[in-house]
Amino acid sequence: MRSTVRNGPSMLGRSLGLLSAFRAGEPEVSLAELSRRSGVAKPTALRLLAELAQWSMVERTERGYRLGLRLFELGQTVPRQRDLQESATPFLADLHEATGETVHLAVADGADVVYLQKLAVAGGPKIPSLLGGRMPAHATGVGKVLLAFGPPELLEAVLERGLTRRAPRTISGPGILRARLAEIRGAGWAHEHEESGPGIACVAAPVLGPDGVAVAAISITGWSNRLVAARVVPAVRTAALGLSRTIGHTGPAG
Repeated sequence: MRSTVRNGPSMLGRSLGLLSAFRAGEPEVSLAELSRRSGVAKPTALRLLAELAQWSMVERTERGYRLGLRLFELGQTVPRQRDLQESATPFLADLHEATGETVHLAVADGADVVYLQKLAVAGGPKIPSLLGGRMPAHATGVGKVLLAFGPPELLEAVLERGLTRRAPRTISGPGILRARLAEIRGAGWAHEHEESGPGIACVAAPVLGPDGVAVAAISITGWSNRLVAARVVPAVRTAALGLSRTIGHTGPAG
């Protein structure tokens, strides 16, 4: 009997693949590039994008496509992100004012971190983070505290994908990363020095949920030759602990 099971992703999977092919900071992406990134053949991609446009998930531009407003509207309804962002706002604002440095709020998603909030400063280094953008978890301060205080499957996802280098100082050895995470668990905070990019330093602390597992991370980022970790760690940890208490954590700080 001939099998009726189809190989490969479904049409829904292909549509999600096309939406996932967009990257933060890109004003538009061509059909050819979306097809290449998603692995969806151009004729199929063209048809699926036309249907996604009808639902306002994407918008047609002169030279390609961009994400549609409907996706933004749906994103605002996600309870976890919305509640976390609202709760974090006063703590991030205080930290930003107290340190005069760029402040981030990030969560883990697979082997990456996703930035939910970013309060930037003028005159700071060019930071590769973008609001709603992604970075490899192992190459960032927020990522390392999420790995250190998060569930074991996060680290497994990072190691399975591989420790790619973002900068000369990026950790690329699994053993070194495990040792660094053990140090972070003992200290309760992470220090990243030119691992996400040259000239960049970061101090991060975990935001813990009621079960003591990290649900997010808060960080400040500045010039690597100016940011003194010992001076800013108390402020970062205080902000992270305050947000942890707000969302229900009753134990000690990370």
